[in-house]
Amino acid sequence: MAVIDLGELRDDAPAPGAPLRPPRAVGRPFRSAVVLLVALVTLAAAAPPQRPAPRRIPGGSGAAAFLSGDRVYVVRPAAHRVGRDVVAYHEGRRLWRAAMPGAGDGVGVWEQGGRVLTVGRAGAGEEWETVAFDAGTGALRWRQPGVAFPAGAALLLRPVGGSTSTAVRRLAPADGRTLWTAPVAPHQNVQFSYGPSGVDRILLVPNSGETVVLDAVSGARLVARDLHPQGPPGARAMQSADGLLLEILGAGATVNAYELDTLRLRWTAELPQVSYLRRCGALLCATRGTAGMWALDPATGAVRWSSDLWTQVLGSAAGRLLVAAGRSGAEGLSVLNEADGRLVAELGDWDVVPQGEAAGPLLLTRPLGAGRALLAEPDLSGRPPVVRDVLTGTDCTAGTTLLVCREPGGDFTVRRLP
Repeated sequence: MAVIDLGELRDDAPAPGAPLRPPRAVGRPFRSAVVLLVALVTLAAAAPPQRPAPRRIPGGSGAAAFLSGDRVYVVRPAAHRVGRDVVAYHEGRRLWRAAMPGAGDGVGVWEQGGRVLTVGRAGAGEEWETVAFDAGTGALRWRQPGVAFPAGAALLLRPVGGSTSTAVRRLAPADGRTLWTAPVAPHQNVQFSYGPSGVDRILLVPNSGETVVLDAVSGARLVARDLHPQGPPGARAMQSADGLLLEILGAGATVNAYELDTLRLRWTAELPQVSYLRRCGALLCATRGTAGMWALDPATGAVRWSSDLWTQVLGSAAGRLLVAAGRSGAEGLSVLNEADGRLVAELGDWDVVPQGEAAGPLLLTRPLGAGRALLAEPDLSGRPPVVRDVLTGTDCTAGTTLLVCREPGGDFTVRRLP
């Protein structure tokens, strides 16, 4: 699946301010050079895996590539009309090309239930819409206003950006048929909670009054509760993570955590300037708006450890966290011990490859010069990243089986992952 989560589509950005630069270890440049040399020697000595050679597919200015399993979908400007086409490729061979309705851009493309779903604007300044094509032939099957999200075997269509719709609908991917409708009041904000198969809960959050949680499969109301019966709490931000509905009050000084399926208050934590929370291994990591983060026990809200340096958790495995400082010019990636935040290893100046599918592997790249880069997998035991290949191109995206990179002329190179 390759889809951009539009969330609430707000224009607000993270709070300004650059985090402090992590302390530079003595001899770091030398160690980084040694790590790079060892990686290159290891790559050269290893027997190359038997896999297909990279394939080049057309792109051009303004084109975007999306991965879904063993297919690549390229959305690019149409040649002889206003608007865009979506083109399907398999192993470098074009399967079909279809005209996208309207004149807008495509920002998400994925396969589901024998359909290729595209999400984008119908045209400049127009509302969002979802369009479905037949995955085998590219024939247009249906189009509806709103943004679709995978939700198990079906889709949830959410009104966004000026839509006249006042409901969330569950759709059948094959024909766009409405399975059920959940009305949304004008004062309610729609949010989603995500599980392994996509959206699993729908949250209807008002400025005041009852917050409602719906099951994303059946549409049944699971719980409704007024979180602040004494009156509106004022400015707040709401999000879900790790089975919790998290409420950030004011300028990020207080966080209330409610159990998602009961909306009962589980804990409250004082976390000055917190801007966002997310699962990090077995913990819950709260990012500060200026720099650093706290690692919390999700059951109690107790702070297990904190850091003034790291602001992003990029991956987790076996009690270790892959972290970054999260700003241009930072000192690269490091591995921390999840339980206490202890620094295990500095990995150096690697870039994380964006994932185009939820189940894609975590991969890193490092420039070699002359348009080439190393492709590697991080080793969270603390050893250097395991080098897998040498790439050409930039702006790479990894799926579950493929890696696509943009070449200098605008075309794309597709490789099967090692």
